[in-house]
Amino acid sequence: MAAAPVWSVDPRTGKQREQVAVEATAQEVDAAVRAAHDARSALADRTVRAAFLRFAADELEAAQGRLVEAADAETALGPVRLTGELARTCYQLRAFADIVDEGAFLDVVIDHPDDTATPPVPDLRRYKVPLGVVAVYSASNFPFAFSVPGGDTASAWAAGCPVVVKAHPDHPGLSELVARVLRRAAARHDIPEGVLGLVHGFEAGVELVRHPLVAAAGFTGSVRGGRALFDAAAARPVPIPFHGELGSLNPVLVTEAAAAERAEAIGAGLAGSMTLGVGQFCVKPGLVLAPAGAAGDRIVKSLTDAVSDTDAGVLLDHRMRDTFVAGVAERAQLPDVEAPVTPGPGGEHTVSAGFLTVPASRLTTDGEHDLLLEECFGPVTVVVRYEDDTEVRSVFSRLPGNLTATVHLSEEEGAGRGRGAEILAELTPLAGRVLVNAWPTGVAVAPAQHHGGPYPATTSTSTSVGGTAIERWLRPVAYQNSPAALLPPELRDDNPQKLPRRFNGSLER
Repeated sequence: MAAAPVWSVDPRTGKQREQVAVEATAQEVDAAVRAAHDARSALADRTVRAAFLRFAADELEAAQGRLVEAADAETALGPVRLTGELARTCYQLRAFADIVDEGAFLDVVIDHPDDTATPPVPDLRRYKVPLGVVAVYSASNFPFAFSVPGGDTASAWAAGCPVVVKAHPDHPGLSELVARVLRRAAARHDIPEGVLGLVHGFEAGVELVRHPLVAAAGFTGSVRGGRALFDAAAARPVPIPFHGELGSLNPVLVTEAAAAERAEAIGAGLAGSMTLGVGQFCVKPGLVLAPAGAAGDRIVKSLTDAVSDTDAGVLLDHRMRDTFVAGVAERAQLPDVEAPVTPGPGGEHTVSAGFLTVPASRLTTDGEHDLLLEECFGPVTVVVRYEDDTEVRSVFSRLPGNLTATVHLSEEEGAGRGRGAEILAELTPLAGRVLVNAWPTGVAVAPAQHHGGPYPATTSTSTSVGGTAIERWLRPVAYQNSPAALLPPELRDDNPQKLPRRFNGSLER
């Protein structure tokens, strides 16, 4: 039977543009994984890895024009947004090169023998080594930053792990184009092109996570798809780590005092955040607790005005559009749910932004409104009107895990007077990033960043953004009583690579 074609589709029209590939067979997945496995030794030298990462960024920048054009044709995200995303992706590659050069990620620890300790301590030397081949599952909404050249790939390469990417069906042509650019960068440093495998097709994705030479996986996508792959990774004869980002509601609490102080600004800010990128950000604020009463009414009025002025937009594909339209319609039909601005179809190929409101009591007294506690991908949010702190805590108690949780405080509350610190403590168990007087859309690539959270936000405690994302693809190993001549250079007493390390209990460089 002939392999199924993979088509590039224009989301603005729903029409096929061109065939760019065919879905990979099990044999082709096996070949890609084995080629990646054979490329491991080419990444062993940290100097080569760092140079490769920097050159990959250079090559992506050199190809910016055609990459952005290809990305826009398949995603409708627009050249401005995509140019910024590509710049972020290149920055991330260079940031991981710096991390590789520094070497702190290796966590080198050396303990000399100590016969006076109880029990006695032998000669022990510990550091981290790469896991092996990493399977990366591309996201739909970030065709650069969470796709073929994105954070999972960059951090895996930085750790010394080759990658096989399962391309997202919403941008297969771009995926092929980016893969060619990155393979050229690899060849420049005598790294085999197998360091980056690329496969298409649903079944190929399943085969990939089950392959015995795949040592770990990174995923960004839906709860349903991610959970199926997570379960498959755990059900293998040899289970592997599966670092999945599945879904997030990203709750926001606006205190009574904050609403009284700046309701109009909060409403306008919320509108900008929830409609950014046509609501297709994983950190879109999807549930907002606003006070009942006059101050909360001002927030709703400001939000209504701002959202009403938002143009209809194109989602990443027509399946997502249909799911969005059906999802908001189902939510809007629930008792006591109102739609000050009705979200839904904006045209044959577009959607219009909107929001729903519901009394907090509906989320605390029965399960009929549980659908409002699930992410709805697209330009919609739910404003929950609460009467008091008891209702707020009750809603908090029913929330799933999230990537972010936000509170808007008044100036006085932010200065430590009032419940500010208490609210932060209540939000901390709910999310991996807690924001104060800000909006969650926009995830900085920075050493202190954490992009993860309790399930279903992610399936692990790790981050997929920032320098510590590299930790997902490493494991520690300790050598005991090994002759110095046999030790890896990183573990020798003379520290020839000048690595940060803990030596006989003390931190040193």
